[in-house]
Order: sequence, then structure tokens, then C-alpha cells
Amino acid sequence: MTGEPVVDVKGLTKRYNGRAVVDHVDLTVRQGEIVGFLGPNGSGKTTTIRMICGLLKPDEGSGTCLGYDILTDADRIKLQVGYMTQRFSLYEDLTIAENLDFVARLYALKPRAKYVSDTLARLGLTDRKDQLAGTLSGGWKQRLALAASVMHQPKLLLLDEPTAGVDPKARREFWDEIHELAGGGLTVLVSTHYMDEAERCHRIVYIAYGKVVARGTVPEVIAQSGLHTVVVTGGDEAAIARKLKGLPGVEQIAPFGNTLHVVGLDPKVLRASVDQAIAGTGAHAADDQTILEDVFIRLMDAAPDNFAAGTKP
Repeated sequence: MTGEPVVDVKGLTKRYNGRAVVDHVDLTVRQGEIVGFLGPNGSGKTTTIRMICGLLKPDEGSGTCLGYDILTDADRIKLQVGYMTQRFSLYEDLTIAENLDFVARLYALKPRAKYVSDTLARLGLTDRKDQLAGTLSGGWKQRLALAASVMHQPKLLLLDEPTAGVDPKARREFWDEIHELAGGGLTVLVSTHYMDEAERCHRIVYIAYGKVVARGTVPEVIAQSGLHTVVVTGGDEAAIARKLKGLPGVEQIAPFGNTLHVVGLDPKVLRASVDQAIAGTGAHAADDQTILEDVFIRLMDAAPDNFAAGTKP
């Protein structure tokens, strides 16, 4: 992406009870870019997003969002940002159309009726406009929440785990819509736990316990990890996994269907250990591509938990 930076922050830090929930995070997101913000629960993703859009003031750090200073222009930023949270936050006792009308009033959109009707049509909600929000399935609630987030035509869309608890078909439709919006120039920063969603982003940023530990395209992040993978097929999967534990070069052992994915940093040592474990078992081993999930698990394991018992603030 070569567009102008829409988000450009440096050193963002937020502390609670002396502990850094977000610890000197640098982040740049360019116009029309979809950036995936990944990390374990409690890693600081939501706190970072709230500081970027002006909902929370950082203890340290500076930067701009949509050209406005995040420290002094929070009110201006909020007007041009769409923010969709993980939890459905609209009124369940109002219809779809009534919820959108309420949001249109908040943003003083005129003519209000046209904004509502255009948004209903764009997100495929027209036929359900009179249905109570509380009766919608998870996928339709998600679509309504997205409609409410983009009705005022924001320049930046912030999505905080927007597809949690939604079925695969609804998730795919949601992401198709996100890419269409980005194709029209909208910039998107999305936090997610789903690896397939991370792979649909232009770039990803991985944060663990408040610190950014990896960033780049998916292939770049996998390459930067230095991990190698051997797939074991056949034999007694559970018995082979027990043999592999503790052997040199073996960092991860994960069953995938009827196979084992064995991951490590040194390909020669890893392969030697795998060959040792499968000797005489009838199993076969083959080198394979490392997947994003393996990289993230290693990043989680390697990052110090700053909220763990005994950790000094």
C-alpha cells in the first residue's frame, strides 16, 4: 500500500495499577489498507484501538488519526471513525430501520431517511428493516452493526473481534463486504482471533501482552518466525506425539485430523528427532509449509506475561 497514513502512532502506552497493558506500540495504517490486529486475550488490542480513535487517552505516546492529533483532537476523530465492537451494542427492542434512524440522528445526518434507506440497501437489510434487532441471528446482528458503523461514511473503520460467534458463511460474507469497502478507499483496522481472517488482511500486526512482536504480510511474518514444519502421517498418532515430547528441536506438536504437525527452528535437528520418533511405527514424515497458527502459538509462548503472578509492575 502506498496511500497516505490514516493511522500513525508511536509509543502508545497505557498503564493500569502500574502495569503496562499497552507498552510503547507503534502502528501505521495507510488509506485503503486492511490491517489485522492479532494477539491473545488481554494482549492490549482493544485498549490500543480505543486510544487510536479518541475513546481513551494514552499515558505516553503520540500520533495522528485521520490527520488529527490523538491527544487533542479526539472529538474530531470520533466523527470520522466507525467503531464496531465484539458485543452487539444496538437496541434489541427496536427494528433494524429504527436502530439505523437512531444512529443517523446521533450523527445529524440529513436527509436522515435517505441515509437509512441507502444503508439498508447497501448491506442487504431492506427486506428485514421492520424486524426487531433482538430476533436476529448472530450473522444478521453483525450485518446491522456494520451498517450502523459505516452509515455516516467514515474514513476509518475499527473492528474489535467483529465475527466472534458467527457462522463461517456469515463471516465470509462479512469479509467480502469489508474488502468491497476497502476497495472504495475505506481504511480498516480489525482485531481477530481467526487465522483465516488474518490471511484476508493486507498486513497483520501481532501484539502479545502489550508489545508488538511481529508485523508484515502473512508470508513475511511466517518467514520471520524461522519455523519449520514436518507432517507425520500414519502410525499411532498419540504414541508418536508422546515420543516427540522433549526431543531436540521439537517446539510444537499439534494433531491435525489424522496427521501430526511437528514444528521447530532447526530443520535438520527437527527432522532427525521426527525420524527417531517414527522409526518402526509405519508412519511417514514430510517437510511442509509452516502455517500462521504455529507462528502465533510460538509468539504467545515466547512473550512474557506482564500480568502473571510474581511479575513486577
